[in-house]
Amino acid sequence: MANNKHLTTSWGAPVGDNQNSMTAGSRGPTLIQDVHLLEKLAHFNRERVPERVVHAKGAGAHGYFEVTNDVSNYTKADLFNGLGKQTPLFIRFSTVAGENGSADTVRDPRGFAVKFYTEEGNYDIVGNNTPVFFIRDAIKFPDFIHTQKRDPQTHLKNPTAVWDFWSLSPESLHQVSILMSDRGIPATFRHMHGFGSHTFKWVNKAGEGFWVKYHFKTEQGVKNLSPDLAAKLAGENPDYHTEDLFNAIEKGEHPSWRLCVQIMPLEDANTYRFDPFDVTKVWSQKDYPLIEVGRMVLNKNPENYFAEVEQATFSPGTLVPGVEVSPDKMLQGRLFAYADAHRYRVGANHQALPINAPKNGVHNYQRDGQMRFDSNGGRSVYYEPNSFDGPQESPENKQTPYPVEGNADAVGYDHHDHYTQAGDLYRLLTKDERTRLVHNVVEAMKPVALEKIKLRQIQHFYKADPEYGTRVAEGLGLSVPQEV
Repeated sequence: MANNKHLTTSWGAPVGDNQNSMTAGSRGPTLIQDVHLLEKLAHFNRERVPERVVHAKGAGAHGYFEVTNDVSNYTKADLFNGLGKQTPLFIRFSTVAGENGSADTVRDPRGFAVKFYTEEGNYDIVGNNTPVFFIRDAIKFPDFIHTQKRDPQTHLKNPTAVWDFWSLSPESLHQVSILMSDRGIPATFRHMHGFGSHTFKWVNKAGEGFWVKYHFKTEQGVKNLSPDLAAKLAGENPDYHTEDLFNAIEKGEHPSWRLCVQIMPLEDANTYRFDPFDVTKVWSQKDYPLIEVGRMVLNKNPENYFAEVEQATFSPGTLVPGVEVSPDKMLQGRLFAYADAHRYRVGANHQALPINAPKNGVHNYQRDGQMRFDSNGGRSVYYEPNSFDGPQESPENKQTPYPVEGNADAVGYDHHDHYTQAGDLYRLLTKDERTRLVHNVVEAMKPVALEKIKLRQIQHFYKADPEYGTRVAEGLGLSVPQEV
């Protein structure tokens, strides 16, 4: 009889590592032979029918992106080249954990997904309103989101599960601190920044590469809601953010963001003081200052919510020449998971829907599938290579290589400092902002059923900053554990 304490795959085999995905060397890329990772992500994407498993509640708008600075030294991507060049786009804002009918004003990260309809195909930047995330390996994503969803017995949100997972995953501390701060509840979708969060790779026409991070800076200014007002709005107008975005655009008050990037030379990744591909950390803007790229403006509301907002599909793997991926373990998993979720939720032909279809046309050998509503390739050749002048690859658009080394193994990031940046964030806050942060944490942790979970999390806060941990402990009527 198998030991029921042992974690197993869906086919009953024991799992040797459920914390780290298998990579080629310590930085990856992630290996497709990690069948446990693929099974977790594929099963997770099929757990909700038919709404999105995460980011179910959202609002969208059309607009354009205009280049305001020459960055051709860094990337050959068409949409980022040529001063004044405009590219049409569609954006979807969302909450993460709630269902389709949930309130807009809950404390939750906000999804920030942008689809650029470029002359070289579509390009998606799929991020959040925070520059970091709770975890840094995709193998932990299904477990994390399970804690944010409903308890399978009570069908209620479960604070014990939330804080149990966070306290056992100290890499989450930075994002938890942001979430529990004033920025955890934006005033509107218009009054928040957006981030690509992950590290990506830009490549210029000479084939030179650079690591890059995206920052969308709101031109409306950052504004947030107090918990009391947010709770009031959740009861009186649960669609407050959706309504605000629609009405602002209808009135001609077109929201806008300034897109900036941080650029890191490739070789710096080997010597920087922490792993730059770790999505739980930010790069210092003193080390890599923001460089302006352009301006995003939203100026048109959808004509039909379902056809445009609900059927819009985004993936960080929707790339164009000049933009490539990095060994970020969380990003590597998302490259599979997002597109797979859309194939399940919307269908194998989701990219052919009008809201997702590229403006420059599609030329490939994909045929058939459910709900194929176009000509299905007509009578054209349907395989490659062929002798009938069908579309062929363009070698100049191959992704540029980066070296990998080491053993095929399930390994974590080398850098285990989960506390410095969370502590720096706490110390950057004003006295009043710290007080509100501590209050929000305390109120969120009070319902946790086990005292040992509270004490474990208090240790993380204390390691980030002694005052932070002490004040949370006092608010919960507990003492900071002696071991810290």
